[in-house]
Amino acid sequence: MAYFSLSFWRAPLLAASLLLVPALPSRAQQATPPAPADTTLRKYQTPPGTPKKAWYKGKLVRASIVPAVLIGYGISVVDGHGFYSSYDAKRDIQRNFPNFNNHLDNYLQWSPYLELGGVLLAGVDSRNDRVNLALILVKSEALMLGSVYLIKTATQHERPDGSDKLSFPSGHTAQAFLAASIVHTELREKSQWYGIGAYTLATTVGAFRMLNNKHWESDVFAGAGVGILSAHLAYLSHRHRWGRHPADRGGVGLAVPKPAKADWQFSPTLMPGGGLGVFVSWRAK
Repeated sequence: MAYFSLSFWRAPLLAASLLLVPALPSRAQQATPPAPADTTLRKYQTPPGTPKKAWYKGKLVRASIVPAVLIGYGISVVDGHGFYSSYDAKRDIQRNFPNFNNHLDNYLQWSPYLELGGVLLAGVDSRNDRVNLALILVKSEALMLGSVYLIKTATQHERPDGSDKLSFPSGHTAQAFLAASIVHTELREKSQWYGIGAYTLATTVGAFRMLNNKHWESDVFAGAGVGILSAHLAYLSHRHRWGRHPADRGGVGLAVPKPAKADWQFSPTLMPGGGLGVFVSWRAK
């Protein structure tokens, strides 16, 4: 930090009395906070010295446990395999609900989003601001739709009603559980009941897909896993470069200090002999 003085001690020297004076902090400058911490870290980078977690405690592993269990179980009960296979489930459903037929699942798959929208309109704050929430929704939907399409095309598994060979996994169930997972993540700090309601709606969609003879048991479980995993990956890969980071909101995340900006400061002062001067200071970035 450098300081310059413009002296007006004598009238004849008014225009040519720019004097270099020692760096003496003014009274206001004495309260200047200490130099900011190291700003070479990338935005939202983990500060150095933070203890490294074991691999099995990492966010990616924890976010993948439930989806992996659902997808793994779905694969294990394909067709006649597993302890309670898809064929067993279809036999029991047709015996207990022989004439079940409705199209409610086509609309219920979007119902968790309606829940989220209604809660936000009621004035309840979500975890992320509107800009970041919209970006997470777009990213998670792209991940889910792309994954479901690729798996359906690759497996070519026939539906239980024989209508086509795009059965595995259930896209309706994936959509419903994706939306439910976002509702749970955004509103769980307000109340766990928001997530419970959303997952109940998603589970109903999966049940209706089997009751309507559109999907096997394996399709529904795998679809739920794909939907949840897509939402988790969208959150884990999001760095909040737009809008507000959750750290800027009370009680969420870890705030990262922002680097100081270069600035100029001016303050009046008295020179030796009673002259009037001005301190001019410039702080580097």
